Amino acid sequence: MFAEFLRENKIAAGVLTVLRLYLGFHWMTAGWGKLTGDGFNAAGYLNNAVANPVMGSDGSMVYGWYVSFLEAFALPNIGLFNFMIPMGEFLVGLGLILGCFTTAAAFFGLLMNFSFMFAGTVSSNPMDILLGGIILFAGYNAGRIGLDRYVLPFLRKTLNKKADAAPLKETA
Repeated sequence: MFAEFLRENKIAAGVLTVLRLYLGFHWMTAGWGKLTGDGFNAAGYLNNAVANPVMGSDGSMVYGWYVSFLEAFALPNIGLFNFMIPMGEFLVGLGLILGCFTTAAAFFGLLMNFSFMFAGTVSSNPMDILLGGIILFAGYNAGRIGLDRYVLPFLRKTLNKKADAAPLKETA
């Protein structure tokens, strides 16, 4: 019943718009600050995450696989991450604010939130995860008061037209 309300109700769409705008502003300003600052460099943050991993109550690493990912992939490709993090934050925020590809923006925002938490940063991530999860769960209704109202039907119509026009291949 609540899921139906969240996914289909117009009042819920209004509430979701407020949540979406708040979270989008939070993401966009974080990304913009990194894009326009003195040069964002995630190397120190990632090195700290490797040197001080999240530890369990028994003293063992909780996310050893994530530390391995940081050591083997993220740090050797720090230039890529120095571009992807601020650009990703900015684009997630822009998508949420405009209500364009809202569920994709919420998904990628959640991916970044969980990545920050795996690295040991709590900050505002739990609240962002809660809001992003609600937006993602609401699906289309979260972007109903936004560009998704126009963009998604256009894409469906265009893609279906191309699928109908493509010839079917016979199998032997």
